[in-house]
Amino acid sequence: MQYDDKKRNDRRLVMNIIDAHIHFCPGEDDFRVLAEQAGHAYTEAHLRETFARLGVVRAVVMGNGAPGGLPAYPAFLRYCVGLDRGWDGLGERQLAEEVERHLRRPACAGIKLYPGYHHRYVGDRRYAPLYELAAHYGKPVAIHTGATAGGMGLLKYAHPLTVDEAAVQFPQTTFVMCHFGNPWLTDAAAVMEKNRNVYADLSGLLEGRVDLDALCRDNEGYFSLLRTWMAYANGYEKLMYGTDWPLVNLEQYLTLFLQLIPARWHEAVFYQTARRVYAL
Repeated sequence: MQYDDKKRNDRRLVMNIIDAHIHFCPGEDDFRVLAEQAGHAYTEAHLRETFARLGVVRAVVMGNGAPGGLPAYPAFLRYCVGLDRGWDGLGERQLAEEVERHLRRPACAGIKLYPGYHHRYVGDRRYAPLYELAAHYGKPVAIHTGATAGGMGLLKYAHPLTVDEAAVQFPQTTFVMCHFGNPWLTDAAAVMEKNRNVYADLSGLLEGRVDLDALCRDNEGYFSLLRTWMAYANGYEKLMYGTDWPLVNLEQYLTLFLQLIPARWHEAVFYQTARRVYAL
């Protein structure tokens, strides 16, 4: 597969885009370094300029630190309250109360879980009240699925098949498998096809700034599999474009996925599904 930059530019002019998965925590040095490595500055001004140039009109921020505070983001961003740091010490009732404070806010688009990093299965009873709250407020639960960063995550908790149990037990709750369960694409596609309340985003499938020609040439087998399982059982209608910025170069990521996804599905994948699922 070879990418065609002109095709991406032509398409960008006629389509609004929602990035369903970014990280925006100004002041965090690790993210600043990752942004610079990917060819970006980790600032609101730079993000606004880049989004405007690429046609991105909304984005969903994943993870926002410890409980207690209510984050303030610019109007073009929404957030999923992320249970990433400082939440494990809370009792079940306090945890639910803290999460509900966020879900009441229009700026909060959902909940984000990190089971692989917290060594809990998606079906853990501690999460049950949160799934019920998400259904009550009509907001989804986004879940990190697939490979974990660093050596402390445990893959058995992040496998996409674990989402199947929660989806069956809580049919009124919408679940989003972040990163499409990569590298378990087959399993993620099966879970998404089986459960009407399960979606997936396509974030974090690249990292940094890359040579797209070489990447596509050297990983032809992987991209062929990705196309196969995105298309499985009309799966495109339940997929959402996301990047995992600042871990990726935004322009390169968009260039690649505009060509991986058939043109007839662009409006759904790049805009409509995320708009509906996250009520943007």
